[in-house]
Amino acid sequence: MAQIVLKQIEKSFKQDKVIEGLNLTIENGSFTVLVGPSGCGKSTTLRMIAGLEKESGGEIWIGDHCVNDVEPGKRNVAMVFQNYALYPMMTVKENIEFGLVNRKVPKPERERLIKEITEIVGLAEYLNKKPQALSGGQRQRVALARAMVKNPAVFLMDEPLSNLDAKLRHQMRTELIQLHKRLGATFVFVTHDQVEAMSMGDRIVIMNKGRIQQADSPMKIYDDPDNVFTAQFIGTPPMNVMNREQLLPYMDGQLHGDIAHIGFRPEKAIMTIEKKFQPGYVQFPARILTRETLGAEIIYQLETKLGAIAVKSFLKPLEFASEVHISVSMQDLYFFDRNGTRARQHERTEERELIALGGGYA
Repeated sequence: MAQIVLKQIEKSFKQDKVIEGLNLTIENGSFTVLVGPSGCGKSTTLRMIAGLEKESGGEIWIGDHCVNDVEPGKRNVAMVFQNYALYPMMTVKENIEFGLVNRKVPKPERERLIKEITEIVGLAEYLNKKPQALSGGQRQRVALARAMVKNPAVFLMDEPLSNLDAKLRHQMRTELIQLHKRLGATFVFVTHDQVEAMSMGDRIVIMNKGRIQQADSPMKIYDDPDNVFTAQFIGTPPMNVMNREQLLPYMDGQLHGDIAHIGFRPEKAIMTIEKKFQPGYVQFPARILTRETLGAEIIYQLETKLGAIAVKSFLKPLEFASEVHISVSMQDLYFFDRNGTRARQHERTEERELIALGGGYA
């Protein structure tokens, strides 16, 4: 196990700066997920930790050692790629054993390690098969086993589940969580899928345009986002965010001048056929455009004078094109300034003032 510390990391490709002033501490033994849209710098960050990309500035520490000038094979890390990177002419056993042979590990020790690891990942009966005879999930297990036999301090995983179908991805997510608990090593996992991030990581690092937007536990990020980007990146559907001018006609009272955007989570909206005035709520009319029934929950896309919004409901489905009324408690609103940064200092004040005055629309 090892802690990873990135200090003022910069990365440029010619004149294009993709990482700028990045500072990050990945705790020893954590399962940390780097997540963000394509091109945000998450895979580049992972590859710099691995030593596959050279940083343009700053320091990378793994444990007690600065590894800027340490070659990849000596960093005590193992990397699992999206495309598995298996040797097609080798058997499962030979693929797993390849690195051990190169490191001149004695055969009895190799046999012991391979037996132990393949039992953990469920590959014991496939040792003599070649990759083309395996399913995508089995190939990914081979890639994991090949990394595990190195007994690294750090596992680096670059979108390892993206080539799997939905059912298998869910299964592999569960297996990786269990594997992390069993090994106790530091896992760093890159994905663009926020569902993977929320379900797997004990710490999530959200990136955009080479900068960290927020780093925290999954539920802390969901419940207490630092900015509009994080609020709308995490959550299915994402948070509804509207301009203050759009919402003010439906609110009694005034807002602080530096509040520019107001948001609420789709599941916090109450949708009713009849208009019911409720003190302490923002209320406005809407019209149902689409409805997705997903078993226990229903996701509605609504048209309002404030713009398009999404509502998540767990009640009996309403008919398409129904005229409805939306109510959102002031306690469930998030305020952001003109830069999209959370205006936490105003939320409790605004909440008290507006609840005292009531809310709603004529």
